[in-house]
Parts: sequence; structure tokens; C-alpha cells
Amino acid sequence: MERTRSWFGRRRRRKARGEGGGGGGEEGEGEKVVVDGSEIRELVEDREAFGMFAESKFRELDADGDGRLSVSELQPAVEGIGAALGLPARGSSPNADHIYSEAISELTHGKKEEVSRTEFQEVLSDILLGMAAGLKRDPIVILRIDGEDLRDFVDSPRYEPEAAAIFSKIGSEDMSLRQCLLAALQLLNVDNGMPPASDPWVAENIIEPALQKLPAGQLEQPASQDIFLEQLKKLLSNIAERLQEQPVIVAHTENTFDGSCVKRLLDNKFELDKLLDSVWKDVLIEHKNKGSRECLIAALDKMADAAGLPPYGAVNQVDAVVNEALKTVNADERTAVDEAGFKKLLTDILRAVMMQLNRQPIFVSNSTVVHEPLFSSSAILSSPPVKSSPSEKTIVIPELSNRWNF
Repeated sequence: MERTRSWFGRRRRRKARGEGGGGGGEEGEGEKVVVDGSEIRELVEDREAFGMFAESKFRELDADGDGRLSVSELQPAVEGIGAALGLPARGSSPNADHIYSEAISELTHGKKEEVSRTEFQEVLSDILLGMAAGLKRDPIVILRIDGEDLRDFVDSPRYEPEAAAIFSKIGSEDMSLRQCLLAALQLLNVDNGMPPASDPWVAENIIEPALQKLPAGQLEQPASQDIFLEQLKKLLSNIAERLQEQPVIVAHTENTFDGSCVKRLLDNKFELDKLLDSVWKDVLIEHKNKGSRECLIAALDKMADAAGLPPYGAVNQVDAVVNEALKTVNADERTAVDEAGFKKLLTDILRAVMMQLNRQPIFVSNSTVVHEPLFSSSAILSSPPVKSSPSEKTIVIPELSNRWNF
């Protein structure tokens, strides 16, 4: 397996010299890594290294040694591959979950009972490239939050006006100081250097100990704005101290849906027609009633990547836009359509979605504490492990060779 080792060694040397691109971020970049799929694509494109990787993984999964793998054996492997590539665990991020779902869809395509060695390599290549495509479209930023940015926020001119705006927003009447402070933490985010306050581990191990350092009697009293600003500053300083002792790893994604990708697809007649042909062939197999709401949503999901839209069910605000577009074509009342009618329906729905998003773009931000290990080839984000803390995980550029024992 020396060829595979040398490939990863070359990747590490390139990054150490600052020559590497994309995927895991540059060495020395600081407290974040952008996982955008570029390293996955490089592995798949290196045929010799990828062949060895696929062969090793096939042998690991082929427990009975018969040279074939069942679909049930393959499905759990997707999550292991994703973890090895630096993807947050299933449930950590809506974007990551969608990428896992796309990968599993590749495995089950054609409803085959078994996969041969050659087929496995082809499927694995498709899975990895699918993951890479998903990450290129929606990169996941892995942040190590250690209190430094939060301390900077508290000491900056930004603090007082932002804290005053938060006090006004939370509607502090009839609320104790404790309730006001906890509500305020929910409105702070990674831009302020604050991990998700809704995470149970963060609440128990970071926020609650920091609260206990404030005057207990005052916490249960009503809060004026002046007292709120003073005590919030003290609370955030306490939280920054806790984060310095126990840094938290966060997977962060941001997306703006403004209809521009939908417009590009609609303007490219060749690509649109090709995509509609493909979707029509798929729904012929999967759905009897081609004009039903269920069928149209399934078809839109197959077009989501090309249209720059999330899968239906992933983003509530976008779902609402799609639902309105479905109403414009009376999707709930339709029973059956022919091929031309089906394609026109989808085109009309996409056009309605585009117009609505163009008028009112949707911005979505999501931060999730990572509680599963992500392996790396660098120590740039490493910190001394703290018992039961999410920062026990070493997070940086994914290193497949260690994960799969090359």
C-alpha cells in the first residue's frame, strides 16, 4: 500500500508548504477548516491510490470472503467513509445528512441485491464524487471555538449596541435576570464567538458553570437594561474562560437562496431539457400518478442540485416557497399528466420558485456542536483533550490512510 501512503504524504507536504488547495483549508489558517470536497475529488482522480483504497475497503466489508457485498453491508459503510473524509456525523448538520442520503441513494440505485468488486469501486467512486459535489455546493466550516472571539466581542465597541438590541428583542418584562441572560445567549452565534447555546452539552458544561459565578440573588430579580448589559458582559467573560479550558467544535453552514441558480437552469434550455428527460424516466418507474403532489416533489428533489435548492424538508422557509409554487399549478387536484404536461408542470413550478426567491431571498445559517470524531492529518486545531468535551476530537484535514489503516 506504499503508493497510497505516498499520496497522502505528498498531500501533507504540499499543505505544509502552503501549496494545497480547497478541501481542508490551509495550514496556519487559524481556528477553522472549510470542508469543500476538493480533497475527495483529488483522491478519486488519482486512479492508483483510489484503486488501493477501494480494494482495502472491499476486503474489510467482505466478511465471508465471497467476493461480493450485499447492499445492507454497504449502507453502514457510507457513514464511516463520511467520517473519514471529515464530514460531521449523521444528525450533526442538515447539509451533511443530505450528503449521506445522496450517497446511500447511489448505493441502492437499481435495487441490486449484491455488488461485485468492480461494481463496488464504481459505486464508491460515485459516492465520493457525490459527497464532493454536495460539499462544493454547500461547504461545511468546522470551527474550534475557544473563547478568544467571544472575549474580543465583549471588549469591542460592538458589544453595547448589540446587547441593548438583544435586550429590546427578548421582551424582558416579567422576566428574571437569569431568564433574560439565557434568552440572550440563544440570540448570539459563532459570529460573536458563541457556540450554540441550545446544545445540551454546552448548556451543562459551559453556560451553567458560568452562570453560577454571577450573584445568585440578583439572577432571580427583574432586570433593568443597565443591569442586563453589565451582567451579560460578566457572563460572556465567564463563558470565554470556560471555552478556553474546554473548546467546542462546531460545524457551521450558511446558504442564501435567491433564485439565481434556478434562473441559470431555466435559461439553459439544453441542460434543462436533458434534466427533465432524466427525471421523467425516473418517475415512470417510481410513481404511477405523474401529476400528484408527491410525484412533483420527488421530481423537484431530483432537480434540486442543478437548481441550487435544498431537498424538500431540509429548509422550512424554502419548503413554504415550493408549497406556494405547487398551489399555482393546482398540484393537489391533478391526477395524471403525459410527458409534455409533466415537464411543463415542473418548469412552471421552478419559474414560480425563482420569482418568489428573487423577490424575497432566504438566508439560512446553521451551527451544530460536533460530538463525533473527525480525524485529521494536522494538529493545527488540536488541543489537550478534556474529558467528555466535544473538543476531544482532533479536527482538521481528513486523513483517509489513518482511518482505513492504509
